[in-house]
Amino acid sequence: ATMAEFSQKQRKQRGDEGLGSVVDFLLANARLVLGVGGAAVLGIATLAVKRLIDRATSPRDEDDTKGDGWKELNLLRATSHQQPQPPPAALSQPISLVSPSPSVPVEPTPAHSQTTSMPQPSSLAPLCLTFQEKLLAFERNHVTIPEAHVALVKQLAGDIALELQAYLRNKFPELPFGALVPGGPLYDGLQAGAAERVRLLAPLELEPGLWSLVPGMDTVAREPRCWAVRRTQLEFHPRGRSPWDRFLVGGYLSSRVLLELLRKALAASVNWPAIGSLLGCLIRPNVASEELLLDVQHECLEFTLAVLMVVPGASTDDRLLLAWPLEGLAANLWLQDLYPVEAACLRALDDQDAGARRRLLLLLCGVCRGHPALVRLGWSHLTQVVLHLGKEEVAWTEEALGDRFLQALEFLVGSLEQANLPCHFNPGVNLLDSFREEEIDDIGYVLYSGLQVPESLL
Repeated sequence: ATMAEFSQKQRKQRGDEGLGSVVDFLLANARLVLGVGGAAVLGIATLAVKRLIDRATSPRDEDDTKGDGWKELNLLRATSHQQPQPPPAALSQPISLVSPSPSVPVEPTPAHSQTTSMPQPSSLAPLCLTFQEKLLAFERNHVTIPEAHVALVKQLAGDIALELQAYLRNKFPELPFGALVPGGPLYDGLQAGAAERVRLLAPLELEPGLWSLVPGMDTVAREPRCWAVRRTQLEFHPRGRSPWDRFLVGGYLSSRVLLELLRKALAASVNWPAIGSLLGCLIRPNVASEELLLDVQHECLEFTLAVLMVVPGASTDDRLLLAWPLEGLAANLWLQDLYPVEAACLRALDDQDAGARRRLLLLLCGVCRGHPALVRLGWSHLTQVVLHLGKEEVAWTEEALGDRFLQALEFLVGSLEQANLPCHFNPGVNLLDSFREEEIDDIGYVLYSGLQVPESLL
């Protein structure tokens, strides 16, 4: 009996040592994974299980069984009352044990909340896009104007034109202004990014036979972009026969005097708050600009309405003459408006080969309007670039837009190096003559850098 008891104790001791080693191993690793608090919870549960195994594998005295029974039950109850904790954010951060309030029952945690969330698959690596694909994406995101915005701008511009026309006829009934007509790149699908500017033409109805045109190069101003409007037939129709005679300076119809008249009227006489309230927008004259500009603000968008007094049909090819704020000897001359013929030429070239010249123009405008150094290049400058390239025997399909874009940048860089961008319709006109040397250097540097890394411009 003694040997049997000794053997049983030896087996129990070896079992205790083996189980103790397992417990120590579990606790050591639990401390690393769960922290000190989590290891304590696991240790209590493991110890309770160990005691249950001991009871099942070894005979116990009745007193020992009674003495350990409530302890084991208490340990298991304490373990079941522990709040389940989320997995630690880091291995070095322990999880604190929170004891529930005895007055508040602890509800069991739903089974689905204890399941470990599956790791989300990592996002796919971005695809390597070509410059052509990036250019088309830029066109979709930064060039195309929503149709709803275009329709809203056209509606507001048309309503303002009617209100302004009624005002001019009431304020200056003796001056024969024609119907005010809104137009410009937005109306021809040539506006990029946003509906920023609308042209509102206010034509002057001059009497036939009383006026003639003189090229700017034949005047003392020697200005190839301009024309002078001279009063004729004075011996048969003396001054005063035409209502426009009051705006003559040295025998010529002065654009400067007419601009001053209309600027004062727009700034001081028109009840813009009432008109804006009627149309559901806010209208303010831009008194800081030398042009006749109206800033229109709607809850959905903002745009500028440029009021342009024009002499229509003033030349043999029906180009318009604008009353424009010019300086020096050209102050009383009229600036030749090339927009109608530029837009018509682009449209004709694209119609010949179903080309994408107008899309290239919109891309160039979208890039320049979003860059602080390139914003100085306006619609007219970029249109001339596309017109210079437009007649070359190269592909003008959508697939070639990237190549044509780079070609346009090269043309611009070459023009800036020479400080000369000739007008497509009048090579004697340099469209860069109003740029300062610093501006040319800044624009040239940005475009040259863009040729090395074209994506940087998008």
